[in-house]
Amino acid sequence: MMKKMMFGLVLASLFAFGANAADKVRWPVWFAFNDTEDIDVIGLRLNLPSGQCEQVTGIDLGLIGRSQYYSGIQINLFRNDVKDTLQGWQIGGYNSVGVGDAFGLQTGLWNEANTMHGLQVGLVNLADYSKGLQVGIINRVEGMCGYQVGLINIIRDSRVPFMPLINFSM
Repeated sequence: MMKKMMFGLVLASLFAFGANAADKVRWPVWFAFNDTEDIDVIGLRLNLPSGQCEQVTGIDLGLIGRSQYYSGIQINLFRNDVKDTLQGWQIGGYNSVGVGDAFGLQTGLWNEANTMHGLQVGLVNLADYSKGLQVGIINRVEGMCGYQVGLINIIRDSRVPFMPLINFSM
């Protein structure tokens, strides 16, 4: 009888104190059929067709992937969108990192980042600030510490703001 009562108290306390912890469950595999923003995925997220969540650490596969923070490899056919900070590699048609920093690599048709520390490879590469390398048809940054290789290379706050083929700023 005493064991059943203790078990009941433990179970009740888990429900009472565990309600807040359940709000931030970390999932090892997440099948995203819609935009659920209040979860974290550590492992694999499959986006069919679209997925959005707070944070992903691991691999992101599908059509459209969105998150607040991302660490790992994000491979989505149409769009990869990180609102704040990326640490890793984005591969897709359109790759973007919003207000935070991107540390790593973006490869796609159109790459955008607020602050890029690493490499952008695509037809169009855009950043407010870049420390690294941009390789594409059109490369544009406001400020840069690095190199651009492409047909149109623009570094707006450079002594030479436009240069075809190769441009750089230190």
